[in-house]
Amino acid sequence: MKMKSIKQTVTFTATPENIYHLIMDQKKHAAFTNSKVIISTKVNGKFNVFDGYCHGYNIELTEGKKIVQAWHFAEEGWTEDHFSICTFQFEKVGNKTKLIFLQTGVPENNVEALKEGWKEFYWEPMKAYLKNN
Repeated sequence: MKMKSIKQTVTFTATPENIYHLIMDQKKHAAFTNSKVIISTKVNGKFNVFDGYCHGYNIELTEGKKIVQAWHFAEEGWTEDHFSICTFQFEKVGNKTKLIFLQTGVPENNVEALKEGWKEFYWEPMKAYLKNN
């Protein structure tokens, strides 16, 4: 199976710590995704998001700076034992945060759907949540 990567950069009007907690706090994550979420805040701890569509575990957690996680997606052609690695890096830029996102090990046939999925189901809802809270 041929693998590819996805790299996206998004700017949020919030602190790096706020963006970090938006992803890692299960109540906030559930609020912006409007789904059932279970997230451990410990390294090697597991997570399950979007009502089970995605699950995985934490590899590296540095509050306000970086999240590295192994993600499995319930996508056609995505084998049960395969995990992609998602890195969320946060940089403070003035009163905003630049999120640099990199997902490696994505099966080639899933790249386009996931590229759009991150925008539609994560970045845009996160911006809307921040605007309203």
